[in-house]
Amino acid sequence: MSTRPLIDHRIYTIALRKMPEFLEVFNRLAMPVLMQTLGHPVGFYTSLVGPQNQFVHLWSYESLSDYERRCKARDTHPDFPAYLAASGHLITAQETRLIMATPMALLAALSP
Repeated sequence: MSTRPLIDHRIYTIALRKMPEFLEVFNRLAMPVLMQTLGHPVGFYTSLVGPQNQFVHLWSYESLSDYERRCKARDTHPDFPAYLAASGHLITAQETRLIMATPMALLAALSP
C-alpha cells in the first residue's frame, strides 16, 4: 500500500464484451506511458458485483500539485495519443475521483 496520501481513483466503463480488447490495448499502449509519467500504480481491478464491465485503477500522489504535474506529463507524452485513439471506442464512461487518505489509513500502511 502506498503512503502517498492522495489517490486518483479511476473507473472506466468498458463496452459490453470488450474488456479483453481494452485490457490488451491498455497494457500495450497506456502502461509504458503511465509507468514513465505516473510511476507505479496502487492497483488495477475489474468489477465483480454491482455495475459490470468496469475497470478500476488507482495511482497515488504526494499532493495535488504532484498529481497535476504528473498528469500533465502523461497528457503531453508523445505516445499517449496512440492509446487514446486505440481505446476511444472501447470506453463508454469514465469517473475520476481524487480521494485523500485519513491518518488511520496512513498508519495502517506502515504496519507490518
